[in-house]
Amino acid sequence: MAAFFTAALRNLRGGEEEPKAPPKDGKAAALPHGMSREEFEEYQRQLLEEKIERDKTFAHKKAERATVRMHLRDKYHLAQDERDDAQLHVVGGAVELPQELAAMVRGEEEEEEEEGTFAFLTKLQDVDLVALRGRALGTVDEVKEKCSLM
Repeated sequence: MAAFFTAALRNLRGGEEEPKAPPKDGKAAALPHGMSREEFEEYQRQLLEEKIERDKTFAHKKAERATVRMHLRDKYHLAQDERDDAQLHVVGGAVELPQELAAMVRGEEEEEEEEGTFAFLTKLQDVDLVALRGRALGTVDEVKEKCSLM
């Protein structure tokens, strides 16, 4: 992508191309707002550089969003999308997430880890098994009294 923009800029500057011939009809091209030819070329060059910079920024942001989607698809075991891989390839490979987006992905992972097996075991230690057993037996006795089949 960078090579494309570099070639476009080189062509604008008149790199390896033949010098442009004046218009065939012999009339000078009309320049806007009374600019000289050099001023107009400089203005066009600045516009092109600004456009290239905007395009780079836009492509990078798209790649960041694609990276977030890829992380979330990995996390939730969803199928990957080819478009996200292509977007990363356009930008040039691995893209680091901004801190805000990385914190979002990390925050969800930490919550899942807390809700994992170890969290369950730590909560299980706090359970009063004697009270739980008594309550279960009491419930069974109530069901036996209400149900004639038992």
